[in-house]
Amino acid sequence: MSRRMLVAGNWKMFTTSGEGVILIQDLTGLVRDCWDEVEVAVCPPFTGLKAASTVIEIDGLSIALGAQDMHWEAEGAFTGAVAPRMLTDLRCNYVIVGHSERREYFGETNETVNNKVRAVFGAGMVPIMCVGESLATREALETESFVRNQVMEGAAGLDSAQASKLVVAYEPIWAIGTGRTPTPEAANDVCRSIRATIGAMYGPPAATSVRVLYGGSVKPENAKMFFDEPDVDGALVGGAALKADSFAGIVKAAL
Repeated sequence: MSRRMLVAGNWKMFTTSGEGVILIQDLTGLVRDCWDEVEVAVCPPFTGLKAASTVIEIDGLSIALGAQDMHWEAEGAFTGAVAPRMLTDLRCNYVIVGHSERREYFGETNETVNNKVRAVFGAGMVPIMCVGESLATREALETESFVRNQVMEGAAGLDSAQASKLVVAYEPIWAIGTGRTPTPEAANDVCRSIRATIGAMYGPPAATSVRVLYGGSVKPENAKMFFDEPDVDGALVGGAALKADSFAGIVKAAL
């Protein structure tokens, strides 16, 4: 089965609503010819989702919209949180869950990540579930077992159809925003292990269908090396997604 490449931009805590619209418009002119072959997604801050959704709809753009986080409850007294239906109302396609920054700074655990994964699917969207190891874990040669555990606990309780649609982003923490990256072969080894873990949980069809992205200092200069690996199905891009030309370069590397 041929999996469609996905390149998603995580804008993190950058861009106002207006800046986001300009970024999407600038990006469109550079990647329009890639849409048939590569799925492109942007994940603005919560405050920019409405404007991004509007420009995507009005201009008829084949760009998917994603949120950077979501609460697992349908509604309630959770000050500062955003509910699933608030995102579907804005026509979000994806939700990033379990990013290492959410785990480190906001205390997210594999259990809360799993709650969010199931809630995202329950609302008709697709989670981009982030996993990845620290430098200490890597140096202890425990990367594979650590990431496997994150996948098993984060993706628990799905049905086979959901597991097939899941997107898993492997982002080694020590590579995020540092300019350091694993070798493409090393990244592919972890992505292969992630795929095998999903296969062990939900069967070979899910393993074949699940898309596994690489993230962590992805740039136009190194993207193709990762994309050429058989178990890497695209990228979750951070800093390089904030400039249209650099993000477009990564998208074109996925062709």
